[in-house]
Amino acid sequence: MSINIFNAGAAKINITPPLGTLINGDFIAHYAREIHDHLYSKALVLQDNKTTIAIVVVDICTMQKDFLDDVKSEIFKQTGISPNNILISSTHTHAGGSIESLLLSPADLPYRKKLTSLIGQSVYRAKQNLRPAKIAFGNVNVPEHVVCRRYFMKPDYIALNPVTGGLDKVKTNPLGDEDKIEKRVAATDPGLSFIAVQGTDNKWISLLANYSMHYVGDWKNGTVTADYFGVFARQIQSKLQAGSDFIGILTNGTSGDANIVDFLQPGRYPKADFVKGELIAEDLAEKLFHSLKDVEWKYNPSLSVQYKELSVLVRKPSLNELEVSKKIVAETNFENMILKESHTGNEDSFKRIYAREQILLNEYPDTILFPIQALRIGSGIIGGLGGEFFSETGLWLKQKNPGCNYFTICLANGYAGYVPPAHEFELGGYETWRCRSSFLEPNAEETIRNAMMELIQNF
Repeated sequence: MSINIFNAGAAKINITPPLGTLINGDFIAHYAREIHDHLYSKALVLQDNKTTIAIVVVDICTMQKDFLDDVKSEIFKQTGISPNNILISSTHTHAGGSIESLLLSPADLPYRKKLTSLIGQSVYRAKQNLRPAKIAFGNVNVPEHVVCRRYFMKPDYIALNPVTGGLDKVKTNPLGDEDKIEKRVAATDPGLSFIAVQGTDNKWISLLANYSMHYVGDWKNGTVTADYFGVFARQIQSKLQAGSDFIGILTNGTSGDANIVDFLQPGRYPKADFVKGELIAEDLAEKLFHSLKDVEWKYNPSLSVQYKELSVLVRKPSLNELEVSKKIVAETNFENMILKESHTGNEDSFKRIYAREQILLNEYPDTILFPIQALRIGSGIIGGLGGEFFSETGLWLKQKNPGCNYFTICLANGYAGYVPPAHEFELGGYETWRCRSSFLEPNAEETIRNAMMELIQNF
């Protein structure tokens, strides 16, 4: 009987865009005026006797499936790693280069073209760095930094839905209306899950963590930054006293309804630029560091992959809605549109932005292929889902897989926007507003999570 051999390698490539690059993630476009810290494509390659897996995490807001399919094809040509065995995800920093058109922010095509090669280089270098290794899975709960950003408001509060023209039952991020809040809509996932990777010589190779918080965002528009994802990587490297070849990675979990802006306790974090992100990242790194003393190292984990593409229906406007949207767009001067920081007071602008979204969304196919991926690494399983899923989805998957160190990496292998559970559509709120960043049918979440469970049960 042959002994399973396990190797691991990691690498990173600087992908920082030049000044002037478009930045997406907001309702309108911003342009890079200041580079606060570098952005990276970080790759972790794992290999046993039969299977090679690559996990790639990129400091960018979103990457759609067509772009990532091309990237995976290039990686396959360079490394021989099967595209089905490659998980590529966005951290979801809202301060990186724009390679996808979102709301009123277009893609920056030169940067998009450049990024394809850079992501591939990170995987190629990680594979070149393969060496005998061991791994350990772990989890520590850190509930204090993640809250539901969707709120039930007082009965007299008016939450306009710019798509339907009606009223929502909840408000997302009610900045300026904190006194009208009644309570949060749902619980969040407090788990800081991780996979630790060392060489058999006990030298650190990588640590990949997963936390379900959207991002921090404590910077001015026009800033390029990896947000708290980058700070965490630096902090954990320092605490581990790891060498310069160590690759720290923080991935985005099921955070579609979660962030750090606590509207019920708005004063509990400092307000200065970057201070909150530094504080949170340092605390996560510290708690994870202390939990490492309890992990159990495995020297010969086996690897396997399950991958599937589901056909999912797209929500589109009716013929009447489309005609109304065309009239609104025809009379709108988008070039001079200015939005307030608070959603309150932007109702007319939102109506116009989302009217444009209906026209563009109508050009989409009636169905899309949604990628679902599960990676088994010894006793642990990592799920990859190509959208912004709510905490409820991640908690459900963890509860269904209590004994296998499971966690979900979102914004992986594609981007289908927000994928709320069906009952959230009844409440409304920003994440449910039909547009190019929220366009799957209401039952898509249940279909997708059940399909993920089927993949996991195939191991």
